[in-house]
Amino acid sequence: MVELDPLIRAFYAERYVEDDRLARSGHGRLEFLRTQELIRRCLPGPGATVLDVGGATGVHARWLAADGYAVTLVDPVEEHVAKAAEVGTFAAVSGDARALAQEDGSVDVTLLLGPLYHLVEAADRAQALAEARRVTRTGGLVVAAGISRYAGLLEYGTKGLIAEDNLHQFVEALATGRNYDEPDGFTNAYFHHADELRGEFERVGFSDIDVLGVEGPAAATLEHSAPEEVPRLLDSAVLLARLLENDPRTISTSFHFLAFGRV
Repeated sequence: MVELDPLIRAFYAERYVEDDRLARSGHGRLEFLRTQELIRRCLPGPGATVLDVGGATGVHARWLAADGYAVTLVDPVEEHVAKAAEVGTFAAVSGDARALAQEDGSVDVTLLLGPLYHLVEAADRAQALAEARRVTRTGGLVVAAGISRYAGLLEYGTKGLIAEDNLHQFVEALATGRNYDEPDGFTNAYFHHADELRGEFERVGFSDIDVLGVEGPAAATLEHSAPEEVPRLLDSAVLLARLLENDPRTISTSFHFLAFGRV
């Protein structure tokens, strides 16, 4: 069994339905569309090999395989791997982002769209990025997702759920980046500043690094919109996110960042 924080394992196995996360809410749909858009800009042509590390039940592996890529999904949660394997259009195996089984330079693209924010120690994040770099060929692409340091404040603040008696939790998370398991919320995680995520890529030795905002300033609006309102809002939200994706003054209004680097 892959070593994984028991609270994180329990969160995904018992409390959270990962399979439809990017389809059941307006924010999820915005995140999914923008993640596809940003990754597709940089992918090599169909037929290239993609390693989807922390790929969960295959939400991204599905469309990558449909686009013509040879995809292998790696995830530490056995339930996720079993569900992903049922799809049948890509390989799915258990594994740890910090100790990948793949050979050096064996893939064209490595995705880390979940591991970094569940590796709360900097050394573990550095090891995961180093492993991604190791298994990716020279000139290949590594893409990693991070959760914005401001995501919790924006989500809970716009829900009216920040008050004097819980404000200290958000202040602490903003100062340290650490999110602790909440029975009715998210599990143990690390939240990044955009420049901090860039620095982690730099220290591992990537080149041509770029860090972009995924959802843009409309993330919180979409998070709280009624389902029937989402189609009216979504196109505008995507255009807004696209316009401001690399603006240093607004990038942190996105709930997620994507960092890109070349080996």
